[in-house]
Amino acid sequence: MTVYAQMASPIGWLRLTATSRGLCGVHMQDHAHLPPGPTAGTEVSGADVPEVIAQAMEELRGYFAGTRTTFSVPLNAQGTDFQHRVWDRLAGIPYGATLSYGQLATELGDPHLTRAVGAANGRNPVSIIVPCHRVIGSTGSMTGYGGGIDRKLFLLRLEGVLPPAADQSPLF
Repeated sequence: MTVYAQMASPIGWLRLTATSRGLCGVHMQDHAHLPPGPTAGTEVSGADVPEVIAQAMEELRGYFAGTRTTFSVPLNAQGTDFQHRVWDRLAGIPYGATLSYGQLATELGDPHLTRAVGAANGRNPVSIIVPCHRVIGSTGSMTGYGGGIDRKLFLLRLEGVLPPAADQSPLF
């Protein structure tokens, strides 16, 4: 059974989705690849929130507060074998660091896979926890992000990759 809960954050409401096997989604409002209606499961709140979602919420609060740089919540992301290879590598990009799509493709064994890596990156269902926001263009450009470029910039500033904005207040 799939369930989800909503969580307020500095980048807007997050929808955290889980099964009994682990967290399978962290999606932002207006996310480019938001799961449609019923496939997102049943909404839960309060005492009905399963431990995996409660753990993810606690870890995300720590991340946004600047006290957490890694995540340990169990994951159950659904995707192809190639997507899992990309997501596994994304999970290894340290807090405060970035890689380009080309570097990621080369690390995965074929520099010609840049577009495929970008597509898999964009389909990452567990945003922030699997840090797809840490992948940038080869020139340092802030290319696509399922949650929107403003959110990507906010997250990279939070991690110290980019200098703080004049106003680094929450986006929403």
